[in-house]
Amino acid sequence: MVKICCIGAGYVGGPTMAVIALNCPSIEVVVVDISVTRISAWNSDQLPIYEPGLNEVVKQCKGRNLFFSTDIEKHVSEADIIFVSVNTPTKTRGLGAGKAADLTYWESAARMIADVSKSNKIVVEKSTVPVKTAEAIERILTHNSKGIKYQILSNPEFLAEGTAIQDLFKPDRVLIGGRETPDGLKAIQALKDVYGHWVPEDRIITTNLWSAELSKLAANAFLAQRISSVNAMSALCEATGADVSQVSHAVGKDSRIGPKFLNASVGFGGSCFQKDILNLVYICECNGLAEVANYWKQVIKVNDYQKNRFVNRVVSSMFNTVSGKKIGIMGFAFKKDTGDTRETPAIDVCKGLLGDKARLSIYDPQVTADQIQRDLTMNKFDWDHPIHLQPMSPTGVKQVSIAWDAYEASKDAHALCILTEWDEFKTLDYWRIFDNMQKPAFVFDGRNVVNVEMLRDIGFIVYSIGKPLDPWLKNMPAVA
Repeated sequence: MVKICCIGAGYVGGPTMAVIALNCPSIEVVVVDISVTRISAWNSDQLPIYEPGLNEVVKQCKGRNLFFSTDIEKHVSEADIIFVSVNTPTKTRGLGAGKAADLTYWESAARMIADVSKSNKIVVEKSTVPVKTAEAIERILTHNSKGIKYQILSNPEFLAEGTAIQDLFKPDRVLIGGRETPDGLKAIQALKDVYGHWVPEDRIITTNLWSAELSKLAANAFLAQRISSVNAMSALCEATGADVSQVSHAVGKDSRIGPKFLNASVGFGGSCFQKDILNLVYICECNGLAEVANYWKQVIKVNDYQKNRFVNRVVSSMFNTVSGKKIGIMGFAFKKDTGDTRETPAIDVCKGLLGDKARLSIYDPQVTADQIQRDLTMNKFDWDHPIHLQPMSPTGVKQVSIAWDAYEASKDAHALCILTEWDEFKTLDYWRIFDNMQKPAFVFDGRNVVNVEMLRDIGFIVYSIGKPLDPWLKNMPAVA
């Protein structure tokens, strides 16, 4: 029986291994992690992450050929294929701080693999890593090999949170990069055979190691670039009276461009986009490609500009001050159908409003009160380090309260800010909300989910990103 071990039981490791286990009943899959709490959660009925469809998949194979354990060394030593899915956070100090990936966890995983291995291994990079990481890992393993042979493969994930299980069952492509040597090609074939249980062969792409590593960074940079492009257009639409939804619809009809990732919003978030672009920028700079680095930096600058612009629009519309005013925050996750708050635009928007002394009442159907308080007190990039290295018990931000539902968050509020596109925000009883708010009542829709005309008929002053401005807002420019 082939044995697979995955180091790291997070957003990537857990779901990926669950789907492999379900589709490959003849393979034993063990997910290991140093976090006892996280492994206990995987072994309970309350999984540590929310992802539609994940519960059902885990239930079907847990205890059969899918296991979760903290006994890392035992399972690593027994495995034929080891997936490494540990954090690669952005460095917060030292060389490359604020841009380069911190490979501390990756390196310690590699050293541990070398220490405990008693048979040949295929080691698979699953985390998003800088180009040439495989080479560094290969050196560590080779210098500590004790006669054991290792093959390093790069198998980047292309999952979108909220649709991760669907993405794993029907991937656009599975990318496997390896050495173009007889042993390297054998290792590629072994991993190809695992995915071949359910992925059509024409969807499994094989490349050299460096191409696979760079493809992941490039894919995320291209997606983020599209979002920043449409967000840049949204600012111009507001200035000229154009409607960004109509513009992006017309642009997306061009088959060379396509309609995906063309929705204007308050900005992109998630654990990957910003981190991967900063990483790309750093690699470009290290290779003397300053112009290329500056090009990609601009994608992040536009994203930051969009968040600032949103905050400025809120403050300038409300008589240039939100001090002491209650603002209902609708949604905190970086997108709908996930509880993930990593790099969510809501953090910067909330911090901007708190900086102007607003009182915030935050509602999100999936994010815990503790997580929201933690995010609002943490320094940039701290979220990506293991939980035991983060502030232990976040001291709550006094001006922030967490609401049970949208109606509680909006009661007596001067304004609502919609920051996540949860479906329930489309169908709220806005008459009831309007009646319970201070007047004038504002809605700032950062995700373009509400029916603007209907809300204006009720009596709201509405701002929607990239849409023709409400007469109230026309003489109040939002300049970042």
